[in-house]
Amino acid sequence: MVNPHAGEAELLVNGTPYALKLTLGALAGLEAALEEGTLVDLVQRFEQGRFSARDVLALLAAGLQGGGHSLSREDLASATITGGPMQAARVAAELLVRSFAVPESR
Repeated sequence: MVNPHAGEAELLVNGTPYALKLTLGALAGLEAALEEGTLVDLVQRFEQGRFSARDVLALLAAGLQGGGHSLSREDLASATITGGPMQAARVAAELLVRSFAVPESR
């Protein structure tokens, strides 16, 4: 079960649920994997709907790493994601929002 308050999002890969999280280490790896720009540029691409499949794959792979899973980027690239590419993009965007959203004050 994922904890959205901890920045987690869920992705079903080959029928198995995975909790994804962008830890500091995962973010550093994601930034190194980006072929263009910075994390801020990645967020802006998602906000503007200009993201690529490469962006989605890199983001989900970083989330898997941050969630403590050993599924590699290559494994993810050839896996079946429940809901297909659109669901993968939704989960990637959700992961960004949950990781970078400022918590509401109570």
